[in-house]
Amino acid sequence: MAYWLMKSEPNVFSFEDMMAKTARGEPEAWHGVRNYAARNNMRAMQIGDEAFFYHSNIGKEIVGIIRVIALAHPDDTAELNAKGEVVWECVDVEAVKPLPRPVTLATIKQTPELEEIELLKLSRLSVSKVRPEEWALICRMGGL
Repeated sequence: MAYWLMKSEPNVFSFEDMMAKTARGEPEAWHGVRNYAARNNMRAMQIGDEAFFYHSNIGKEIVGIIRVIALAHPDDTAELNAKGEVVWECVDVEAVKPLPRPVTLATIKQTPELEEIELLKLSRLSVSKVRPEEWALICRMGGL
């Protein structure tokens, strides 16, 4: 299993929105990503991979865990390119659980063991990789 971090602005789509969709049995297509590196990360995802749900811009904190339930597929919110091809893709995800204690960006920045996490190194990337040891530490920091 691989681990990831996926960002969403909570005033657009929050973890609470994600949990509500999952409770209704509705998957969420992680659409709207328009960055090649983030898209390629989604292409690399496998069913069952888990990701931290990160509230960006407002809050700036990891608030929950989500799971990939469908492999990368065309993003239906994207326009076709000049050749009539679909360039942008997304995965479908569902909520797993909230973190008992959100882990803030400030806390991550102050934690030496997390100095190499892609959230800090590639801060503008909306879908990034998380190494297993980073995952385990953040889960502990979040009360899991």
